[in-house]
Amino acid sequence: EINEGIGVHKSPSLYGAFPTDPYSHTPAGKGAQQPGMTGQVKEDILSRFGELGVFAREGKLYFSPGLLKRDEFLEKVSAFEYVDVNFEEKKIQLEANSLCFTFCQIPIIYKITKKESLTVVFDDHTVRHYPELNLDLATSKKVILRTGEVEKIIIEINENKLR
Repeated sequence: EINEGIGVHKSPSLYGAFPTDPYSHTPAGKGAQQPGMTGQVKEDILSRFGELGVFAREGKLYFSPGLLKRDEFLEKVSAFEYVDVNFEEKKIQLEANSLCFTFCQIPIIYKITKKESLTVVFDDHTVRHYPELNLDLATSKKVILRTGEVEKIIIEINENKLR
């Protein structure tokens, strides 16, 4: 409900204007005159990361995608394009029943399975498996500082935990 306030989920006809245009009231050379829309855009982004289940506690990243809906996952194989921490354009092939987004320019891939696990793939192609959906402090730091050492994070989500 929070996410459906005055942000990206309102149509221009209902809202009376384009729902998110953070620069529409900022005259050239004067700086932000009405930062409310900029704040709304930030709220939308933060709300979405909350829905995606990305959280930090005591410097550690953890994932709890309990607000995700089953229908947000891909129905068929698809390509995901992004720009990595080295500003290189990349493409990942995603399977059906997966969802991908970037966090600190690192792809986070959610897959629907019968069990839960977290796998980190590093730039040297080594892999580290975690039994729970949280990262240790050192790996979390590599993600947040965008060191380029983490290539992607794959999270298997128990299908019974989706809405």
